[in-house]
Amino acid sequence: MNNLMTSGPVRSVVQSKGILFILLILLLSACGSPANPEPDNNPDLVPHDFIDLQPTAAPLPASTPTPVCPNLDCLVVTPEPIFDEPLRFELPPVGAEPVSAWRPALYPVPWALNPYDHFYFVRPIAADEVNWPLANYRYGGVFFDDVTHTGVDIPARPGTPVLAAGPGTVTWAGWGLFSGDPRNENDPYGLAVVIRHDFGHEGEMLFTVYAHMRQVDVITGQWVDTGQYIGEVGDTGFTTGPHLHFEVRIGGNNFFQTRNPELWIVPPQGWGVLAGRVMDSNRNLLLSRTVAIESIRTGRRWSVFTYGPGSVRPDPYYNENMVISDLPAGRYIVTIVFEGRNYRQEIEIRPGQVTYFTFRGEFGYSLDPPSPPGMERIFTPIPVSTPVRP
Repeated sequence: MNNLMTSGPVRSVVQSKGILFILLILLLSACGSPANPEPDNNPDLVPHDFIDLQPTAAPLPASTPTPVCPNLDCLVVTPEPIFDEPLRFELPPVGAEPVSAWRPALYPVPWALNPYDHFYFVRPIAADEVNWPLANYRYGGVFFDDVTHTGVDIPARPGTPVLAAGPGTVTWAGWGLFSGDPRNENDPYGLAVVIRHDFGHEGEMLFTVYAHMRQVDVITGQWVDTGQYIGEVGDTGFTTGPHLHFEVRIGGNNFFQTRNPELWIVPPQGWGVLAGRVMDSNRNLLLSRTVAIESIRTGRRWSVFTYGPGSVRPDPYYNENMVISDLPAGRYIVTIVFEGRNYRQEIEIRPGQVTYFTFRGEFGYSLDPPSPPGMERIFTPIPVSTPVRP
């Protein structure tokens, strides 16, 4: 009886110690490494230092203020996310150079390497669309019953976004730009927008015009920034199809104060502009005369007409009557036919600049730069010695 009374508590203590020992072993085994880890032999994985080309942005902490973007060109930097899994890059194979209408990025605005140049405006159509003038619808062209074109036409599909070429205030938005009557839905400009820009040129105000639109999404008095959406391309007004008619006006907002937009729209990087004054032998302007341009390196050809009569106005410095923009830098041959004879001249297009020439009939070409506005060339007379008679 005494043995049974003393053995009960001892047995309980021993059983408790055994249970604790087993639990300790289980806990220690849970903290260790797996018995048979599988090696990572996947060759497609890359180190964690690489970051995906298009990561999903990590949200900012609640205490971090959201940056305020003062304009469309500012950058907002957010912390790069950390990924738990390695990532793999797969780049497409390099293909042949496209033969389409690809063009380099534009120079920043304003852009001027010459004190008399003024590339102040961006393209009113985005870079992922055709955004350069139609060859036969440049400034100074003649069509529609001898109407001289006061802008450039940029082909685009209906509904393509139209963008402000520079910052400024909307002074017209709707019908009737030419007639001045907002109720006139038969106005030749159709639905149009006019922007008076925040900057001018040589003390005069600058305006840009966007015409034949399908839809206008700004109102008079509204301020817009460079590249801001203002409406959609259409075919309202006097037009043969959907496109954007774009004008630059200086000094006032009227039909008779336009300038050639190709001297104001910034060119693509590495490309330039050709301007010329084409005359007969007596210095009379040759109207609507074809000027042919051919690249010496590639053999590619362009053609442009000199200005027709009417309301077009040349630049006061270049005093030109033809302009063609978006020419890749390099050497070219310019050809003009005068009185049945081909006159050829080699010229060089310089990146981001205007190359200038004059043609004067039978006297041919000159590559001398224009004289500054208001200045006349001064020729010093050469004294001629009078023979002394004996």
